[in-house]
Amino acid sequence: MSEARNRIGRPVAAAAAAVVLSLTASGCVTVHGELEIVPTTTKAQAARAVDTFVDAYNEADRTYDADADAKYVTGALGAIDAAKLKAGRAINPTGNPKHAPLKLTDTQITVPKKAGWPRWFVTNSDNNRVDGYRWVMVFTRNAEGAPWAVSYLSLLRDGTVPEFKTDKDGYGEAVDLDASGLAQRPKDMGEEYTRYLKKGGDAFADGPHTTRWRQTREKVASRPGLAMQFIDEPLTSGAYAPVALRTKNGGALVFFSTRRYEKLTASPGSNLPAIGADVKALMTGEAKQSATYGYVSGQAAIDPPKSSGKVSVVSRVEGITTAEGS
Repeated sequence: MSEARNRIGRPVAAAAAAVVLSLTASGCVTVHGELEIVPTTTKAQAARAVDTFVDAYNEADRTYDADADAKYVTGALGAIDAAKLKAGRAINPTGNPKHAPLKLTDTQITVPKKAGWPRWFVTNSDNNRVDGYRWVMVFTRNAEGAPWAVSYLSLLRDGTVPEFKTDKDGYGEAVDLDASGLAQRPKDMGEEYTRYLKKGGDAFADGPHTTRWRQTREKVASRPGLAMQFIDEPLTSGAYAPVALRTKNGGALVFFSTRRYEKLTASPGSNLPAIGADVKALMTGEAKQSATYGYVSGQAAIDPPKSSGKVSVVSRVEGITTAEGS
């Protein structure tokens, strides 16, 4: 996790600032309800899903056993979590000597109405891990009876979680990924973001995960005896697909996934920076002259109504998932 140094992830080297939908009903209703717009679950079931996740997460964190929470994490968070547990077990086979149970409090649940699968809902909790930040999570599942799994975890500063639009029964609104009434279509967010990181532009508002992130990259791209290359790509399918929840002002909070590769190459006569034990545990090959690190990250962005502002990336939670030396 960017800057939040716990099991979920670790900061990218030199990332100074990181805190680091639905189908449209056609009027038809099938016997199984796939085309009917309905609540994705009940709030009671959602609350139980949160408790189940916390229990599984804590057991995995205590034992470094990836099987303990494998059913309850997926997508970007699942990839980050699995790599972290793999590294932890390689270093401490008997478990986590620094384990402290995660506690979530003041959990607010927004269950949207939508048609089709996957089903999902969003939670917003206080926590005992990162002071001054709320844990905002997306729980998802792809079939009736399947466990709810967390695909996205975002860290938003206290007081900055947007208000979500709800109907008279308290249910939220899932935003169609192809919705055109926003500054960006949710389905394009990952592609637009990776393009921005490479080329810049005015598609995103200034901030730690946009302008300052690009500035940091430029600074570290070339140092005496060392070169760094970045490759970014969107992750848009399956458990990595974006989801979007309507906000009270007519915009949306969009969650989307990306992958990044960082390749460090040392000049002849120079050495690569020291590689930590947790990264070595994930590494294939031997880092003699170069090392390539693969990161997966989940972002949250506030997507305002069209013509009312730019997209603001408000959270980026990431972790190293692969490492290769040569």
